[in-house]
Amino acid sequence: MRAKDTPPDIVDRVPKDLFIGGAWRPAHEGRTFDVEDPSTGQALCAVADATAADGLAALEAAAKAQESWAQHPPRERGEILRRAYEAIIGRQEELAVLMTLEMGKPVSESRTEVAYAAEFFRWFAEEAARIDGGYAVAPNGRGRFLVLKQPVGPSLLITPWNFPMAMGTRKIGPAVAAGCTMVIKPAKQTPLSMLALTEILQQVGLPDGVLNLVTTMRAGTVMEPLIRDGRARKLSFTGSTEVGRTLLEQCAEQVLRTSMELGGNAPFIVFDDADLDAAVDGAMLAKMRNIGEACTAANRFYVQSAVAEEFSRRLAQRMGALTIGRGVDDGVQVGPLIDAAGREKVATLVADAVDKGARVLVGADPIDGPGYFYRPTVLADVPRDARMQREEIFGPVAPVTAFDTEDQALAAANDTPYGLVAYAYTRDLARAVRVCERLEAGMVGLNQGIVSNPAAPFGGVKHSGLGREGGRVGIEEFLEVKYVALNVG
Repeated sequence: MRAKDTPPDIVDRVPKDLFIGGAWRPAHEGRTFDVEDPSTGQALCAVADATAADGLAALEAAAKAQESWAQHPPRERGEILRRAYEAIIGRQEELAVLMTLEMGKPVSESRTEVAYAAEFFRWFAEEAARIDGGYAVAPNGRGRFLVLKQPVGPSLLITPWNFPMAMGTRKIGPAVAAGCTMVIKPAKQTPLSMLALTEILQQVGLPDGVLNLVTTMRAGTVMEPLIRDGRARKLSFTGSTEVGRTLLEQCAEQVLRTSMELGGNAPFIVFDDADLDAAVDGAMLAKMRNIGEACTAANRFYVQSAVAEEFSRRLAQRMGALTIGRGVDDGVQVGPLIDAAGREKVATLVADAVDKGARVLVGADPIDGPGYFYRPTVLADVPRDARMQREEIFGPVAPVTAFDTEDQALAAANDTPYGLVAYAYTRDLARAVRVCERLEAGMVGLNQGIVSNPAAPFGGVKHSGLGREGGRVGIEEFLEVKYVALNVG
């Protein structure tokens, strides 16, 4: 297939500077860093590389704007989000190609993410005017209780590279709706989508200082001073559990409100009474969305013994038929992994499993040439002591292990410190209820391979995080409850 003729200026049109106090400006001393195309290993462009001083300037702008933004009419806050939603949808193709260039996923998936990202703005546009409180008579009848919900205050938002626009709108949307100002730091690998999104918000009328953007190669150096400063009152982070622990320790000093969406190790359970065609379809969605580089990706496949061989055969056939290539090329279904380190991790985990006895049904090898490609892989008979049973693979690898009983499946599924999402396929209603109740996860996909929805609460338990994003509860993460005792005597 011939590569699409991407507009020569699609990257050039995106701002490359920091956005602080409503103005685009270079980093201190003009520092920059390169953004790489993972399908070629070549630089796309250079963007501003913020320093700690730049980060503090962004926090200063957010703190300065907080009081007036908190008083901004909720309906108008919602209208800004609605206009941003419409602008994103109007530029869906351009934004999708930009995302594919910096992240690698097929452009068809990028289009889906752009639409998904926009939906968070539409959802929270509708929630902005629905922030409520309460009024009650005191039990003794001599007083009244008034409950207010107010913005928590300046918020620090840190987003990952794998969903470079949706993870931003999932945080920015509720913050804007609640009346919080923000400093956002996108991942160094994929800053272009957030730069484009920030420009859209500026164009649709978001007031100066409400959203401030810093791009940097030195995340810890830039963000730690902001966390410890005292003016920020909230941190929302999506990323690894290891980094999340460090951030929680830093937040403890100022007792910052935190939302943490961390790592996952999702089990995908297939019982012998499941619709096998539907289970394989769901497995492809749960495993191969975003090239497997998702915290919600199915990481461990547990299949009941009677159907394990057939399920594995069908899954291997489907995985082996996928078209691999540069994400902007026609017909490509699998793009590159994000970088050399990501590909090396996948290769190491596969080699470990094979050394311990796993059988290769398809794949199990990187692809030579430019870019960071790894062939879609299915492994059978993966032993319990394989590293990929305990660690996130973050790549196109499906390890299958057979089980005999429901209790065995649930014990294996829950044998992890993580608990973001789990998947289960069965046509037995009673079993479905039992399994959903016993799975230790914040989300369960029952007979479906995708759980993410802007209208539903997203988040995990155990080491997979704190709090929820999306749904009606998403805005609550950016609101404080204030109780007023009224003396009416």
